[in-house]
Amino acid sequence: MTTPTNPIRMTDTGTAEAASGLNLLLCWLSPAFPVGAYAYSHGLEWAVEAGDVRDEASLEDWLACLLAEGIGRSDAILLAACHRAAAAGVEDAFAAANDLALALAPSAELRLETAQQGRSFLDAVLASWPAPRLDALAGRIGEVAYPAALGLAAACHGVAIRAAVEGYLTARAGNLVSAAIRLAPIGQTAGQRVLARLSARIGLLAELVLACDLGDVGGATFRADLGSLRHETQYTRLFRS
Repeated sequence: MTTPTNPIRMTDTGTAEAASGLNLLLCWLSPAFPVGAYAYSHGLEWAVEAGDVRDEASLEDWLACLLAEGIGRSDAILLAACHRAAAAGVEDAFAAANDLALALAPSAELRLETAQQGRSFLDAVLASWPAPRLDALAGRIGEVAYPAALGLAAACHGVAIRAAVEGYLTARAGNLVSAAIRLAPIGQTAGQRVLARLSARIGLLAELVLACDLGDVGGATFRADLGSLRHETQYTRLFRS
């Protein structure tokens, strides 16, 4: 067997010394990463029961609205703010952005969704991809929103802010498409068509939010927000939100 002439050197923890930003994002935002994303639908379960999402076209409309006018845009701005604060070492700015991310959750279920995934994400990164600055900052963080946790980890590992934002939005859209497939209004191929058509929107949104700050955070997805409240008492439920 031929020995590679330039093998990747590994650290004592088994991780590549020079893992690229893309490599990290693919791992962190993979369905295999233990954040429990599969357990949440962000109110989509109620939208399916109410008939708002019933086929491929209505799912695409619902997700496009969430991305442009709801969780997508707001979370992307918050992630970017947390990334900048962590990269600059300004803990107060990071804490303010994280507190805002938690406070903006419109229902108890959606607060659980972002806080549980945020904590699970941060714990998994600390255990698998330790970094001195991340370890030091994480030790002073209590409850953490999911986009804040990703922004922090990405900054401490040198992942570019644009890549982190676009990766996060793509992963969120993919998780909701997966939820829709399990709820049965669409099949797997239709789900991939929805994601393909949303990809251009996601790229544009990632570019636009880089020029935003916390004063630009806001949303107008009122029916989705009300749906998350109604999901709390929905008779049959597969998901936690």
